[in-house]
Amino acid sequence: MSDCVAKFFEAWQIEEATPRLQKISSSVTENISYDDPRTPETLNGIAALSNYVGMFSANAPGWSAKVVKSDTIANVTRVTVAFSGMGPDDTEQTQLGQYFLEKDGDLISRMVGFVGTGEYE
Repeated sequence: MSDCVAKFFEAWQIEEATPRLQKISSSVTENISYDDPRTPETLNGIAALSNYVGMFSANAPGWSAKVVKSDTIANVTRVTVAFSGMGPDDTEQTQLGQYFLEKDGDLISRMVGFVGTGEYE
């Protein structure tokens, strides 16, 4: 896994806007495009992405996002991310998400995320 991917997901637990924006800026291109099931349309640019990630940290204080698996084929990287924290019943909970991303040099240029890992439960 590349450093930019780890840096990007580290930003998900940063509640303060400026350090979160700095972390994201160091991991993605200026023209990043981002989609996941909770975005009604593609997010374009660092500011839009940082604002979106900020909604996660505001709505899930204390939760973290950590890459638990990663592989790359034909310039596309697949990462499985564990989002973890205390649930409403005061027990530790983990939700998995899977992301497919493309890079431009050492930075993420496009990212598409999915809830879960696509496996049948």
